[in-house]
Amino acid sequence: MRDHHGVFERGFQRFYAFLSLFSFSMLGLVVATNIFQMYIFWELVGASSYLLIGFYYTKPSAVSASKKAFIVTRFADLGFLVGILILSYYTGTFDFMSLTSAEVAANTYHVDIAAAESIRGIFAGSTAPMFMGASVLTWALVLIFMGGMGKSAMMPLHIWLPDAMEGPTPVSALIHAATMVVAGVYLVARLFPLYLMEETALVIITVVGAITARLLLLNYGLCCRKVLI
Repeated sequence: MRDHHGVFERGFQRFYAFLSLFSFSMLGLVVATNIFQMYIFWELVGASSYLLIGFYYTKPSAVSASKKAFIVTRFADLGFLVGILILSYYTGTFDFMSLTSAEVAANTYHVDIAAAESIRGIFAGSTAPMFMGASVLTWALVLIFMGGMGKSAMMPLHIWLPDAMEGPTPVSALIHAATMVVAGVYLVARLFPLYLMEETALVIITVVGAITARLLLLNYGLCCRKVLI
């Protein structure tokens, strides 16, 4: 099969194997019932992303881009892991239902602020020290959000995303632009009742999101100017 330049493409089996691994990882991330299970699939997404970005491994630029994406997102995921460990140490659970939901009938749950308030009460009643003026729950939530910053390419962990375009076009257009970068938003959404309990964490998320959006608009304006000129 030829590409749009008329050059024969190779490695279709490898490409679809990597793409299937990515799809499996994203589906596992979405259906995970506890935060540690989500973290396992989160790492699988990072590994498959590394393989897809570096698909054209004969190109030094593709190899460099895959290494850059892998290192930056692993640094963010370290914060994610530490946040998970802090949260589970004090609450004694990884389960999303226990952290954010209440049972309204047999095997029927719905998101409940009261459940999140009980989690905050656990931290408030513990002997956990304050650090830099913030509670342990605030730090746990900020560290968990750090993992989302890496996956969603938010400031200052956005530097891997432009180079990720070295991968095949379906990878750049359908995965990094539309799927993987939404994982950070999904992570915050799953734990949003907890984030509502900590205003400081919400302020940090707002500031990071606003700065990232501003830089995105500036970059978009520069690209449009180059095209017009």
